[in-house]
Amino acid sequence: MFEIAAGLLDALRRGERVAVATAISIEGSAPRTLGTSMALARDAAGRDRVIGTIAGGCVEGALVGECQAVLDGEHARTVDYGISDDDALAVGLTCGGDIRVHVQPLDDALVAQLDAGAVEVCGYVDRRPVRRRMIILGSMDFSAALARAASAVGFAVTVVDARPLFATSERFPTAEVVVEWPTDYLARQVQAPSAVDSGPAVDSGPAIDEHTAICVLSHDWRFDAESLAIALRSPAGYVGAMGSRTTDARRRASLAERGVTDAELARLRSPIGLRIGASTPEETAVSILAEVIAARTGASVAALATTTGTIHARADAASVPALERAGSRA
Repeated sequence: MFEIAAGLLDALRRGERVAVATAISIEGSAPRTLGTSMALARDAAGRDRVIGTIAGGCVEGALVGECQAVLDGEHARTVDYGISDDDALAVGLTCGGDIRVHVQPLDDALVAQLDAGAVEVCGYVDRRPVRRRMIILGSMDFSAALARAASAVGFAVTVVDARPLFATSERFPTAEVVVEWPTDYLARQVQAPSAVDSGPAVDSGPAIDEHTAICVLSHDWRFDAESLAIALRSPAGYVGAMGSRTTDARRRASLAERGVTDAELARLRSPIGLRIGASTPEETAVSILAEVIAARTGASVAALATTTGTIHARADAASVPALERAGSRA
């Protein structure tokens, strides 16, 4: 539910009434994961609009009707769709799974749970996600493309460069822009508390932690290696650097001269990104972002067509720590 929390709270501020549908049980294959929510907001004129998606388009049409019924004054309800349901194909659930969804009004009690950071729906507790941050060192076309892509998937992005001509909000409209030597910035950030306004849907935390990705795209010998030394000794969950293999070898040698240990060097993703044949800044951004996500999830980077098993991680303590089973009232 926290995925659409900003939209839910905005609807309330606009005076709209809202019904929320949340996936509380998924068996087999399904387009989204347990705890995913969508909502239907109704304004004073009686016009409805949908917020979010719960099954990638499979059951949304049917759920709109359930949400409308709740907004019309009917009780909250739990509905099932799946391969054993005669109506599964009629509503569009063709992926072979079973999904159970709870529909309820967005009332004061639910808003209070959102504010508190933990929402319980039929025995499941969905906790406010942690803040994911990306720090990009160097302002160039590849940096701009990566900043846009990372922002689009929910990262709070900071771009750092000492050159005010290149580090501008016009070039990086979706990012925080810091005009400062990257070494100075990183050294200060390692111990600093978060200064990013994460909003109601995301927990803030230390400025650099295991949920932080640091991407060095600078190619500037004056701070490249020293910045990486600071990054590799920080708690950052991902540290990558752009450059050729020749540059990488020179960079690693320079890091070793600075006392960076073999264990610390093993954390360095250099050359940065996955080998997908990327060439343009936008393609390279996809390559880098895909590696960042894979490093976070521990997922294989093999094509889905060559693998077997479930596509999405199961909602257990190992795969989805933000979603905890608190009971079985469903």
